[in-house]
Amino acid sequence: MTTSETTPSSQPSAPVPGPGAARIHPKAIRAQRNRRLLAVAFLALICAIAYLAYWWSYDRFWVRTDNAYVTGNLVPVAAQASGIVTQVLAEETQFVNRGDLMIRLDEHNAYAALGRARGRLGEEVRRIAALFMTRKQVAEKLASRRARLTLAQHDMDRYQAASPSGAISKQIVQNTADKILALEAEVRETQAELNTLDAQVGGTTVMAHPAVDLAKHQLIEAYLEYTRQQIRAPISGYVAKRKAQVGDRVQPGAPLMTIVPLDHLWVEANLRETELQHVRPGQSALVSVSLYGSKHTFHGTVEGLVPGSGSAFALLPPDNSTGNFIHIVERVPVRIALPAEEIREHPIRPGLSTVTSINVTESGQSVWTSLATPSTAEYETDVYADELPTAESMAKEVMASNLVVADTDAAGDASFEELELKRLIPTQGASALSLRERSSLEREPLRRREEHLPNPFVPRRSPDMGVSTFPLTPSVGPGSSSLGPEAGRGASRMRSGSEMDEGRHVFGTGRH
Repeated sequence: MTTSETTPSSQPSAPVPGPGAARIHPKAIRAQRNRRLLAVAFLALICAIAYLAYWWSYDRFWVRTDNAYVTGNLVPVAAQASGIVTQVLAEETQFVNRGDLMIRLDEHNAYAALGRARGRLGEEVRRIAALFMTRKQVAEKLASRRARLTLAQHDMDRYQAASPSGAISKQIVQNTADKILALEAEVRETQAELNTLDAQVGGTTVMAHPAVDLAKHQLIEAYLEYTRQQIRAPISGYVAKRKAQVGDRVQPGAPLMTIVPLDHLWVEANLRETELQHVRPGQSALVSVSLYGSKHTFHGTVEGLVPGSGSAFALLPPDNSTGNFIHIVERVPVRIALPAEEIREHPIRPGLSTVTSINVTESGQSVWTSLATPSTAEYETDVYADELPTAESMAKEVMASNLVVADTDAAGDASFEELELKRLIPTQGASALSLRERSSLEREPLRRREEHLPNPFVPRRSPDMGVSTFPLTPSVGPGSSSLGPEAGRGASRMRSGSEMDEGRHVFGTGRH
């Protein structure tokens, strides 16, 4: 016999309700459901009232958008001369200072062109100086022939006075008359030659002659072409989008890399046109960058409203007059400045997404105004400031070294001398001076001018202008790093600020 059969169950099973047991009434179920729906509706009403209270007291005074991005000045670095890239000295993510050497091009062709321009300028100076000397020679010849003509006319006067008495034969008188006609023709011929030379050199000097000025500016152009074989950073910032590769042949305007200054950034918020009614420059803004999330909020200021929607500046603007018109709410970019100190403490990058809120309760300024100003360092560069003065100094040195005749009285134009004399001597006292005094007064400022000619600034590494220094030595040939241990130039390096200051100091002393 089993235990289950002999031992009764300690926990009897629950009684099963029979057919006559009580059930929950449908009305009770309906009432319970209504109570639950009422509770949910009450909670929804409370939430709606709370949101309306929050909107009425705070949120309606802010304009928010998540269509806002960080932007800044992306400064492109492009080639300014043609050449082959021989060295790249800056890489992406690297910080460069303004004036640092970043890319070097092959300067051989530019060096040869610079030499041709130098020779052309020297040749032009000598040619124009020879024209001045020829003019002086023709002027002396004209004076000589006029003197001979005057002598013949005086002889003719005496012969005509003595002819009635028979002291002078008619043949002598006739020969003298023929001689006068011939001398008059020679005077007119020489005068025409002098007029021709006056048309070429009159009213100017050798240094100021248009042909010399043209050759001088060709030399300046060749020098700029040569110096810009070395591409320097126009501003300080971080390198991005480097495209230059060693061996690339670049032309002027070819993009090489981009420099991004990360200390001056702003937010461009694209607001709907329906939200711009109360947005004004000068209002404060809260910018939450996705990089930091809710950990940090930037406190910006509205600088201005872009004068047009994005579609107005699109490459292919929409044409709504075609009939396929769809009304779309346009967006207008609003520029919001970010504090520099907050950017330094929490670095950000152009292109990051943000959530921007503008406080429209502040009055701000007129919508016609703008608080944006080009006041930071990336709006100006001085890396090219020394190029033109150095080229001018080089041209003056070439002109001075090739001007063999420095005395204006011997190689200049008489009309120009008179203008210089009138400028140097007051008109009231000029008539009382003798010719010798006028000549000495005229030559004195010329001597002073020669004595105080500025010492030409000789760029470093110039094999044909003195000391063999930078930057006029070719990178291939004697003294280059490509020919073994005797090479003069070592590994390329970036130009330091002290070297730039030294160059400016040397040039400044040369000019003064």
